[in-house]
Amino acid sequence: MKTKRLTVAAAIVEFLKNQYVSRDGQEHRLINGMMGIFGHGNVAGLGQALEEHGHGDLPFIQPKNEQAMVHTAIAYAKARRGLGTFGCTTSVGPGATNLVTGAATATINRLPVLLLPGDIFANRRPAPVLQQLEHNQSYDVSVNDCLKPVSRFWDRINRPEQLLVSLPEAMRVLSDPSLQGAVTICLPEDVQVEAYDWPVHFFEKRVYQQTRRTPEVNELGLAMELIKTSKRPLLIAGGGVIYSEAEQALRKFAETTHIPVAVTQAGKGALADSFAYCLGAVGTTGTFAANLIARDADLVIGVGTRFSDFTTASKTQFQNPAVRFLTINLSSFDAYKNGAQPIVADARLGLEKLGEALGNHRVDLEYDREIMAAREEWIKKYWEIVQPKSKPKGAEGKLVQSEVIRIVNECLDESSTIVHAAGSLPGDLHKLWMSRSSKDYHSEYGYSCMGYEIAGAMGVKMAASQREVYAFLGDGSYLMMNHEIVTSIQEGHKITILLVDNHGYQCIHNLQRSCGGASFGNEFRHRDAEKNRLEGPLVEIDYIGNAKSLGVITFRATDERSLKAALEGAKRELTTCLIYIPVDLSLGVPGFSWWDVPVSEVSENPSVVRARLQYQEAITRQRFLY
Repeated sequence: MKTKRLTVAAAIVEFLKNQYVSRDGQEHRLINGMMGIFGHGNVAGLGQALEEHGHGDLPFIQPKNEQAMVHTAIAYAKARRGLGTFGCTTSVGPGATNLVTGAATATINRLPVLLLPGDIFANRRPAPVLQQLEHNQSYDVSVNDCLKPVSRFWDRINRPEQLLVSLPEAMRVLSDPSLQGAVTICLPEDVQVEAYDWPVHFFEKRVYQQTRRTPEVNELGLAMELIKTSKRPLLIAGGGVIYSEAEQALRKFAETTHIPVAVTQAGKGALADSFAYCLGAVGTTGTFAANLIARDADLVIGVGTRFSDFTTASKTQFQNPAVRFLTINLSSFDAYKNGAQPIVADARLGLEKLGEALGNHRVDLEYDREIMAAREEWIKKYWEIVQPKSKPKGAEGKLVQSEVIRIVNECLDESSTIVHAAGSLPGDLHKLWMSRSSKDYHSEYGYSCMGYEIAGAMGVKMAASQREVYAFLGDGSYLMMNHEIVTSIQEGHKITILLVDNHGYQCIHNLQRSCGGASFGNEFRHRDAEKNRLEGPLVEIDYIGNAKSLGVITFRATDERSLKAALEGAKRELTTCLIYIPVDLSLGVPGFSWWDVPVSEVSENPSVVRARLQYQEAITRQRFLY
């Protein structure tokens, strides 16, 4: 057997350069580069290997935070519909544990990312080394074990030859859409630099085929019977529709059957909101139309969704006593949820085959009229929300968040993408953003991770350089992780940051008060010396000055005219921009459903007692759907 002598780290680099995934006859590079921050746990190993062997096939990108680089990688993967990602390397200790939040974000969202954290010495001679966690029950435990529950595949390479088995398995998981998530291979720093005689064929090009799984005939038969006997069906489109490139199949299915479609956060854009049978967002952050139809649906058809509590409104959304569930999902884990009749298949093929089986079947005319009436009523409510005729005293002349969303929506086109993740914006955007295509709306709401937005926007821009990409975020998320602005400038990936300033964590502040609580710990206020609480004046922060110091071109928007001018100005720039948008808090977006957040059972606060009574009444509407 012909061999090639390389270090473990060099072997990893050479291997990753030749990994591809193929779907529908098109090949895509699986690992498109390496992101990392170096320390003693990887600089002389993987760092040296990347410098010596990476070259143009595995470019190195220098992030400013380990968590952020994972967000960038998974946003890239999402924009590529799971057909490619990045590797992420860290040193031992804090660099590795900084990966945990990003890994959870990837795995919960079913998106691929390769994590290569450094690890403590396998030979144990210098133990304990700098940044080593000493566990008194096992010398084999390191902080990297924290990554086990948030990884789809996890391994530690203690001998070079273990790589021959571990790396191909890691690639299999990364390329399989029914398994995708974070993949972690821990690399002890001494093992990284060990040499081994590797089989030459180990480094040959490998192509992992993504074969679209076809529905079983018996599954289609049962599904067809459920639909044909249903009087009030509703289809809920999740992220799997977009990852599978099933948008056209979904539109044809809805056009033929007139079954209305509601969308999850990940499925937003699967149908344009202008499409007659698109009812928009469903669930806790849903529209009036979608939630009204969902309430009485007797059949819920979930396509590519995992039915999170926001989609089901904490199991209160579907109130028809006879409601049944039918799902199309590549993952059997998701397909069987809610006691559903499953079709374990690719979303696109599942919709196409189910549509063929149904032939010319169409919902009753009476239900069709009800769908249209609900949609028309929602459109009226929509305009009342995004273009308020009157505002509370003190808010006149100021922008509110719903107006900001409308203005941005009107100024952008199909070649733009908004990226968001946490706070009040995802809920308001899910309800109010009028998508034109599946690429104009990028939501990380599986983990709703603060700090994702700027790093994620850069990942989207890397995947689609021709698009104008906007990080839509609040001041809380900006303060948590704004440093990837520097990386975007360093790499020449222009993004535009839409910074909505509401002086704190106002989404949770509103939730706190809706649960009967007093205002506490959610606004950015100075400490009151007498009360020893954060109840003093608001902290004034110069976000424009901060952004300028990082090299950003800045704009300030305080009304519709200046916001439109800022958006136009940012489009003309070639480097990263920030538009600062202070908003008034007095006029929020109404909700059309419920979310289960338990209220204290015992309290001396009368408002909490009242909220508890309301909570106890609300939970009586929860359904056991299995």
